[in-house]
Amino acid sequence: MSNSHEAAVHRLVVSADIRGSGQLDQHAKLRSRRAMYEVFEAAFEAIGVPVGQVHVEDRGDGILAALDPAVPPAALVGVWLEEVHQGLREHNRGRLEPLRLRVAMHSGPVSDDGRGLVGRTVDLACRLCDSEPAREVLAADDTIGLVFVVSDVLYRTVVADGGRFVEPECYAPYPVRVKETDETAWFHVPRRSRPPLPEPGRVRQDGDDADGGGAGDRRQGDRREADRRQDGDRRTGERRTGERRDGDRRNGAKPAPPPPAKYAITVHGPNQIVDGAEVHGNVTGVTLTRDEGDATDRDGGDE
Repeated sequence: MSNSHEAAVHRLVVSADIRGSGQLDQHAKLRSRRAMYEVFEAAFEAIGVPVGQVHVEDRGDGILAALDPAVPPAALVGVWLEEVHQGLREHNRGRLEPLRLRVAMHSGPVSDDGRGLVGRTVDLACRLCDSEPAREVLAADDTIGLVFVVSDVLYRTVVADGGRFVEPECYAPYPVRVKETDETAWFHVPRRSRPPLPEPGRVRQDGDDADGGGAGDRRQGDRREADRRQDGDRRTGERRTGERRDGDRRNGAKPAPPPPAKYAITVHGPNQIVDGAEVHGNVTGVTLTRDEGDATDRDGGDE
C-alpha cells in the first residue's frame, strides 16, 4: 500500500443519513437510496464537481463523501446545500413516504488507506450527522426534509462569511456530546430562521436510539423525576413539621390552641360551607351569634 494513500490531506467531509430507514421495507429502502444518490450527484454537478472527482463511500442508508481540497467549501455550504434542498423538495412532492436527510460537514486532515477514509475529521462529521440533536430536529417537525450540521470551525471559517445561498444568521449552536466528542455544532434547516432544536438539557447525549424513539422515554423520565422531587419535598416537609413538634415537647412548650371560632352556628338545609367549615344537613339559613361575652345577637337571613 503506497504512502501517498496514507498521507493526510485537508479535505471537506460530508456525512449523510436517511431518517427512519430501518422502518422501510426492501423496496422502499432501494427507492430512498436511489433518490439520495440522484439528489447528491445533481448537487455536485451544479457546483461544477463531477461525481467521479468525489470520493464516495456507501454506508447502507447513507453516504460518506470527501472532496478535493481545491473545491471551495463555500460552494458546499451554499449552492450545493441549496441544490440538495430543492432536489429533496422535488422528489418528495406528493409522496406519502418522503425522503428526509441528516447531512453534516467538517473539514480537516483526512487519510485514505486504500479501503476508505480515516481520521478524526471523518469521525466528527459522522458523529454530527448521527447526533441526537440532529435527530430531534427532524422528529420535531414532519415537514422538514433536511437538517444540516456543521462543526464550529467550519461555521466560523466558512459559513459566517456568507456567500451565495449561505444563511449564517439562520444557524443555531448546540452542544454535541457523545463518546469522546464534545463539540459545539451549528444546526440549520433551509428556509427556516431557526431550526427547532430542543431546550438545552432536554436531549440525550450518550448514544442514539432508533429514529423517533427516545423522545417519549425522555418525557416519561422527566415525569418520573418530577414525581420523585415532589415526593421528596413532601417527605421533607413532614419531617420538618415532626421535628418542630418534637422540639416543642422537649422544651416543655404547650401546643398552640386552635383559633377561637368567630360565631356559634346554627344550620338547617342542604350541605354548606360556613366560615371555612363543611356543614352537613338540611341548611335553610345560618344564625350568627357573637362570641361569648358579647350580649348582642345578630341574625343572618336566608342565603
